[in-house]
Amino acid sequence: MYTLGLNAYHGDSSACIFKNGDLIAAIEEERLRRIKHWAGFPSESIKFCLNECGINIEQVDHITISRDPKANFLTKIGYGLKKGVSLTAVKDRLLNLKKVNSVKDELADLFGIEVKKIKAKVHNIEHHRAHMASAFFASDFDESAILSIDGFGDFSSTMIGIGRGTKIEVLDRVMYPHSVGVFYTAFTQLLGFANYGDEYKVMGLSPYGKPTLVDKVRDVLIFKDNGLFEINEKYFKHPKEGVDMNWDGGVPYIGNVFSSYMEEIFGKARVKGEELTQFHKDLAASVQRVTEELIFHILNSLQERTGLKNICIAGGVAQNSVANGKILERTNFNNLYIPPAGHDAGTSIGSALWLYNHELGYDRIEPMSNSFFGSKFSDEDIEEYLISIGVKYKKFTDDELNDKVVSCLLNAGVVGWFQGRAEFGPRALGHRSIIADPTRDDAKEILNLKIKRREPFRPFAPSILEEYVDEHFEKVDHVPFMEKVFQIREEKRSILKAVTHVDGSGRLQTVSKSTNKKYYSLIKSFYERTGVPILLNTSFNENEPIVNTPEEAYACFARTKMDMVVMGNIVVER
Repeated sequence: MYTLGLNAYHGDSSACIFKNGDLIAAIEEERLRRIKHWAGFPSESIKFCLNECGINIEQVDHITISRDPKANFLTKIGYGLKKGVSLTAVKDRLLNLKKVNSVKDELADLFGIEVKKIKAKVHNIEHHRAHMASAFFASDFDESAILSIDGFGDFSSTMIGIGRGTKIEVLDRVMYPHSVGVFYTAFTQLLGFANYGDEYKVMGLSPYGKPTLVDKVRDVLIFKDNGLFEINEKYFKHPKEGVDMNWDGGVPYIGNVFSSYMEEIFGKARVKGEELTQFHKDLAASVQRVTEELIFHILNSLQERTGLKNICIAGGVAQNSVANGKILERTNFNNLYIPPAGHDAGTSIGSALWLYNHELGYDRIEPMSNSFFGSKFSDEDIEEYLISIGVKYKKFTDDELNDKVVSCLLNAGVVGWFQGRAEFGPRALGHRSIIADPTRDDAKEILNLKIKRREPFRPFAPSILEEYVDEHFEKVDHVPFMEKVFQIREEKRSILKAVTHVDGSGRLQTVSKSTNKKYYSLIKSFYERTGVPILLNTSFNENEPIVNTPEEAYACFARTKMDMVVMGNIVVER
């Protein structure tokens, strides 16, 4: 049985394919189209998934899509009539919903066949149910509380529930216009970060400030006694006007969601390029603090309501790794699972799992212990490409390769590391990474100015051999997906200069020999020569989606000041 899961007509479009309960492939459309957060119909991702399975669309049995136009439909209409939402906003949403209902037509056009040849049954899975399934059914918990929390999907922003075995029970939800995702986006825009998906910049900026504006920021959110929340609608445009959104050319765009009242209270929005003042940094710190308070408010209430000790979290807000690192400390939960793609791309997997487990009742899949479901290339593929463009290279054995790369790193080198299947999700986890020596004072400057070309306040992540976490971090946890931030032990901060953020923290990635063998072996080689079981890891890209092919990896190397690119066992140097 083949199930094709889709996130379509939404930011971070993606596709995945299951053969029975086995996830064969998953990829985000942005990796193939080369447009960040690509929105629309994930046609190239669908082709990739089918090709990985060696089947055509006519052999697919089920198609799931993580949108359900019927979900909360009457609530949507009633809200629009009550609030007098603009006709343009209503029209845009109806057109989007019409597209969601025409998946078979899109597929028939894509593959040049008649619609009747597509035998698959199409299943529309409500957005937050897909998020919940992407976390719970991929975890190793037989029973768990679940939280889905993001901007909006199918007219709601937050959903809580319980997972037991192959079933998920929804307990409650937060409906439009209330959303902590939109709350965070509003302040992201106010701080001058206007691109879709820029919220992580506020998280990175926040340690440079002090939460001196917490009381003012708290007025924007209303914490409710039932463990949920509302927004103070005065601060936002969308409750009355709707959200100005479009996906022209696949580029997701969201207009300003903050109101003029928010500017009255917090000052005029910063224009891109303007100096980031201490006020901006303090505002970022205050927004992050209040967001964390709300997450803990929801989770503590959910734990008290369910009595459960396991928690699964998904949704865009679940990408807030700073908050994630504090959850077990600030709540009464003992165990936490966040999937590698907690954002909207992960709902392609979630929608397929909701069907497979919850609706069809099949046994759970193996817990998701890695995220390597994307493109892969053999050494022969890589050599053929390099020969075709006349680039000189050398091929090494595994041991020779590790020695070569470590020597480069110790000589202040920066290395592009391109291995095996690409990661599914927003994090580079050692298959499509740029790596450097984490002990160097100048590593951040080199990476930010000469390669990544990004804001200097943004941190870089430490990848650490899992058995050495306790020696270097104040919290011991298994963090394979780089989804949590923890404090680095004080005595190690002066050593790990390049991966210690201004507040002493690091966005941790634990590396296991069983799931990430080649990256583990490289870090171990670095450890054997330095006594440091850590590498600096950042995504292999330069203001673009993470590289997907040898062509893109070499192009990124060629146009930057990277010292070496390693693809498989093949090395190209300056």
